[in-house]
Amino acid sequence: MPWILLLLVSLFSVSANAVSLPAAVVGASTTQKSETPPAEPDADKKKAAYAALADVLENEASRKALIEQLRQAAATPADQPTPVIKPPVNNEEDKTVLENVTEVTRHYGGEFAGRFAQLHRNITNAPHKPFNEKTFFNALSHFSLLAVSVFLFYFAVRACAIPLYRKMGQWGRRKNIHRASWVQLPLMIILAFLIDLALLALTLFVGQLAIEMMNAGSRTIARQQGLFLNAFALIEFFKAILRLMFSPRFPSLRPFVISDASARYWHLRLSGLSSLIGYGLLVAVPIISAQVNVQVGALANVIIMLTMTAWALYLIFHNKRAITAGLTRLADRSLAFFSLFIRAFALIWHWLASAYFIVLFFFSLFDPGNSLKTMMGASLKTLAIVSVAAFICGVFTRWLSKTITLSPPVQRNYPELQKRLNGWLSVSLKLARFLTVCVAVMLLLNAWGLFDFWTWLTVGAGEKAVDILIRISLIVFFSAVGWTLLASLIESRLASDIHGRPMPSARTRTLLTLFRNALAVIISTITIMIVLSEIGVNIAPLLAGAGALGLAVSFGSQTLVKDIITGIFIQFENGMNTGDLVTIGPLTGTVERMSIRSVGVRQDTGAYHIIPWSSITTFANFVRGIGSFVANYDVDRFEETEKANRALRAAVDELMEQEDIRMLVIGEPNVVGIVGLTNTAFTIRVTFTTQPLKQWTVRFALDGMVKKHFDLAGIRPPVQTVQVMQPMPDAAAAAEAQAAAGGALPPANPTV
Repeated sequence: MPWILLLLVSLFSVSANAVSLPAAVVGASTTQKSETPPAEPDADKKKAAYAALADVLENEASRKALIEQLRQAAATPADQPTPVIKPPVNNEEDKTVLENVTEVTRHYGGEFAGRFAQLHRNITNAPHKPFNEKTFFNALSHFSLLAVSVFLFYFAVRACAIPLYRKMGQWGRRKNIHRASWVQLPLMIILAFLIDLALLALTLFVGQLAIEMMNAGSRTIARQQGLFLNAFALIEFFKAILRLMFSPRFPSLRPFVISDASARYWHLRLSGLSSLIGYGLLVAVPIISAQVNVQVGALANVIIMLTMTAWALYLIFHNKRAITAGLTRLADRSLAFFSLFIRAFALIWHWLASAYFIVLFFFSLFDPGNSLKTMMGASLKTLAIVSVAAFICGVFTRWLSKTITLSPPVQRNYPELQKRLNGWLSVSLKLARFLTVCVAVMLLLNAWGLFDFWTWLTVGAGEKAVDILIRISLIVFFSAVGWTLLASLIESRLASDIHGRPMPSARTRTLLTLFRNALAVIISTITIMIVLSEIGVNIAPLLAGAGALGLAVSFGSQTLVKDIITGIFIQFENGMNTGDLVTIGPLTGTVERMSIRSVGVRQDTGAYHIIPWSSITTFANFVRGIGSFVANYDVDRFEETEKANRALRAAVDELMEQEDIRMLVIGEPNVVGIVGLTNTAFTIRVTFTTQPLKQWTVRFALDGMVKKHFDLAGIRPPVQTVQVMQPMPDAAAAAEAQAAAGGALPPANPTV
């Protein structure tokens, strides 16, 4: 054991890419000759040695070189010195992308050409086998007898099940009329498929018994009959799937909306295509190769597959437009999520189908025994994966249209909780649907041998990715739960009094709203930092950068800091709240929004102003306890004073008798009387104290009432007088005007 440790410690001790194996050997020899054992290497050296050994073993060329040197060292006689083990040198140079592509192309091109060469040798140079006519026809008779017996039995048992299929379909369709009974029809379709498989299993059992009785004691005939039975099982299983999809004889059991003619058309042709492939490759070709010779069998394989491929391509492109139109109509009837995939599939389905049969053709040429099995297995896996994934995605999509409805007491106490839960549920379902699609894609690649999903999932990057994904999901989940609980508690405190609870003050509502927004920013920031840390991002530079940026911002944005501090003090002093009518400088409007930096004010004209806190030196708030107004009315100077005061008093009294106005007035109005006198009018005054923001309502009602009573009393408003001053005409200007008129001025003192 010590010399092994020394070997690992000394491995790659000089550099990361070089192995100092001679030093290891020397160390080992020294250990054997020396009386004192060497010191135990530390953990860092062991780890470095392990990593270096892994690098050597990872490279195929260096691994082979190391194994060869070790075998030579092990085979060295005891009387000879231990040979020096040199580290394997990697002479490979880094290749460019073009060189790698060229190498891969050359490799697979050679493999492809070699396959064709092998096929040519099988057809031309295979050893000939003498044809025995008696043996051939004897085997053919027993084979035909078994095939006819199996087909007759299978068709007979399926004919007995026809009334059952018909009744099952009618019952399922009758139940499917009601929306509450939608599950009966799918159950009947699945049950019919299972019965079909059970009848197939019964037929295979009977066929196996028939083989034991009809093989004429020949193992060759029994093996050929077994080939037929295996092909029969595979082909009829595929036909059972076709009957499940198209159901040509029982439209009531058809899961898709398709016409009877189309169902019969595709069922007949796809069944014929599968029979040609299955019985041709699995039965005809092996029997011909065994009974005749290999050349004829290989040639028959080529002819069968070429016929199959040509027929398949003809069906694909002959029905391209009809199938594309059908897929488009299906996309129009489907949900939005499935509609996208169906439309994309409608554009490329014919290329995928053509590639499928072309690949099957080449596989059958190169590997006739396993090609059909491989392709059918991959096809069934694909069908199962797509069906399960579509079902799961359909369930998620259906759930997206549903919502969580909380009880009325919970909605009263937590007004935004239901909306927030439905939002989280929608996001979770969409994410789950996306992950389902990703897993389905990887499983499809695994089914066709393009990606080893299970190895990826359990070893290396896949395992790490899944672990990271689970941790991120838990982090986001707990963050969402925490934010939902805290936000719901704050919103519960902000709920109005229409449900029997006291309404919080405007100041409380404003501060709680600001706290909720700040809490959202804090939780989001912490969650993002933790997620970045989980995926491997070093957040230390981010935190340091954020600190440096904050310091730079604090020096470069003093105005912003002033805005924040001023806003905080205004809030703590309860200067204004959302919904207050304020005057800030020359602007008068309603506060609509308050942030940590500014306040948003809406004027009665509709203009919206954003005012930084630091620019506010003084402001007036009209919503602080009471509202008041002073009403002045001008009356003609020659009207009687008492008459005008009586009319004003009568207007005020009638106004106060209105219940909707009386509830807005605090206390009693004060009729002051004459407060001003001019040469044309005198002014009388009345003052009101009202609820906040109700002074204009009372003032408008008072103006209408005063107009009414002044008209009834015949009180005139002041008469507006205008004094016009006409200047004397200038003599020179008058003379010029007279001269222009063609006359002279009259004498100043005319005489007779």
